[in-house]
Amino acid sequence: MEILENIKEDPITIYHIGNEWWDLCAGPHVESTGNINKKAVELESVAGAYWRGDEKKPMLQRIYGTAWEEEDQLKAYIHFKEEAKRRDHRRLGQDLDLFSIQEEAGGGLVFWHPKGAIVRHIIEDSWKKIHIERGYDLLYTPHVARADLWKISGHLDFYRENMYDQMNIEDELYQLRPMNCPYHILVYKRKLNSYRDFPIRVAELGTVYRYELSGSLHGLFRVRGFTQDDAHIFCLEDQIKDEIRGVLDLTEEILLQFGFSNYVVNLSTRPEKAVGGDDIWEKATSALRDALDDKGWSYEIDEGGGAFYGPKIDLKIEDALGRKWQCSTIQVDFNLPQRFDITYVDSNSEKKRPIMIHRAVLGSLERFFGVLIEHYAGDFPLWLSPIQARVLPVTDTQLQYCNEVTKQLKANGIRAEVCHGERLPKLIRNGEKQRIPLMAVVGPKEVEMQTVTVRSRFGGELGTMTIDDFTSRIKSATENRSSF
Repeated sequence: MEILENIKEDPITIYHIGNEWWDLCAGPHVESTGNINKKAVELESVAGAYWRGDEKKPMLQRIYGTAWEEEDQLKAYIHFKEEAKRRDHRRLGQDLDLFSIQEEAGGGLVFWHPKGAIVRHIIEDSWKKIHIERGYDLLYTPHVARADLWKISGHLDFYRENMYDQMNIEDELYQLRPMNCPYHILVYKRKLNSYRDFPIRVAELGTVYRYELSGSLHGLFRVRGFTQDDAHIFCLEDQIKDEIRGVLDLTEEILLQFGFSNYVVNLSTRPEKAVGGDDIWEKATSALRDALDDKGWSYEIDEGGGAFYGPKIDLKIEDALGRKWQCSTIQVDFNLPQRFDITYVDSNSEKKRPIMIHRAVLGSLERFFGVLIEHYAGDFPLWLSPIQARVLPVTDTQLQYCNEVTKQLKANGIRAEVCHGERLPKLIRNGEKQRIPLMAVVGPKEVEMQTVTVRSRFGGELGTMTIDDFTSRIKSATENRSSF
């Protein structure tokens, strides 16, 4: 009854077999368990789950199971599940000391530990460098704003259930931001813009806060506070295609750095209810389609799947297990420019409304980091690894030389550390467990010859090298995003 009462507009679907068995779902179901291959069925686990994902509702028991046509399919699925479990970012995040969710602080709020934070720093630095090269101006904007701003943007009308309660500050209501768009519009509006200024591209790694039910929170994939790699482009109608193509090229350049080369692309068109005239919708949709055709990417058209304020391109990346992850979005917006009454002066000195394009490449840094952890199973490539090299003394007699080697590596921008206090075999095993890409072993001979014996996590023993050679090879591999 509760489910039925909560269905306001969607059709109610009931599936039944004869008059004996009815279910409140779309179906279909098999008529008899005899139709199921008993060797291709597996009961997997039992877990507690809040009714409808709401922590205020009763805790029920959920039974997980799976059924396949053939036994081989089930075996492949079980192998996939085992591999996914081995790569689970929540377990690896704890084992590798990358991040945590501290219950004392609250669910869905991410604490980046030093090793996770350095990976984030590398991602952000690379992101900023590419954006500056591509003609974007970087912004930093506040995490809160007066509630009136969210009334103008329409978020209080259409997005309130995802927003946190307002704060009363000196008799004015303030709101934690769920999105960055209104802030970038305010920066645009700070001065009068001419058609000669376009395109205007602004970008920000902006942290936003969105309410999620506690039952739906999931590691880094579903959180309440996260940082979006947000950017907005203000342009003229005839610039849409070139700007979209530029975003597609930028997206590919960034994703390829992290090893993602297979994409699933969707172009979503005008829904029944929409703002903006037919002409501008047709121009914008054609510009998106032409940009995708120019890029040579295959894509599916989702007829009527666009937002009410403009057509969009969604891009999913494929990880090492073949799973698809929603990352990049490119969205044309006819709504916010109108709501905020943003204008520019055209060649006839008349005020006109610019086109606004929202875009994100990585999506959320938290979610993207979770995807990266699972894609690499915690074995980050050398350029991205939080610790690139660990220096190991055979005995503590070599500790002073190890510290000198580490100091020289750090002076060259290499993330290195010394580890000692255990027998060498255990130090090596610990390094393997921590997914350290390179280990430099130092014994009496290495101290005498001023060298190190290098061991690679993937390449095994690589022999003895001078410190300068070891340093230059790491730097070269880091700069070229290649293996050692």
